[in-house]
Amino acid sequence: MQLTVQLPSLHWEAAHAMTRAAIQKAEELSIRVSVAVMDRGGNLLTFARHADAPFHTTRIAQDKATTAAGFGLPSRQWWDLLEQMDSPGLKAGLPGTDRFVVFGGGLPVYSGSDCVAGVGVSGGSEEEDEICARAALEAVGLRAEPDPG
Repeated sequence: MQLTVQLPSLHWEAAHAMTRAAIQKAEELSIRVSVAVMDRGGNLLTFARHADAPFHTTRIAQDKATTAAGFGLPSRQWWDLLEQMDSPGLKAGLPGTDRFVVFGGGLPVYSGSDCVAGVGVSGGSEEEDEICARAALEAVGLRAEPDPG
C-alpha cells in the first residue's frame, strides 16, 4: 500500500512573476486591483494590492484564486455549472462554502496536466480581472486548462 503522494506545486518565483504581470496589466487597463496566487491547498503563495484598490478586493482575489485552484476551473464557470445542477443540495450548499466564488477573475494554473495553483484578480470588471489573470499565466508560460494529451 502506498502511503504518500507527491503533488506538483508552483514555485514561489513563478508566483511572484505572475503577480507582477497581473499588476502591470491592471496598470495598462487603468484599474486598481488586488492579485493573489494560491496553491492547491488554499495557501497564499503571493499577494499584491494597489494602495487605492478597494479594501474588499483583498479577500475577493484570494477567494477567486482558491476557487480556481481547488476545482481546477475558472471561477466564472461556476455560475453556469450551478444553474445546470439537478441536486438542490449542491446548488444551495456550494455557494455557501467558505472561499467559494461564482464570478470571473479566478483562473487555475496548469503545468502540463497538473493544476498547481490558482490566480485571482479583483478590482476591475470580471472581464478586466480575467484579462489580468491571463497576463499572469502568460508571463510564466502556463495555462488555465490542462494540456491536451
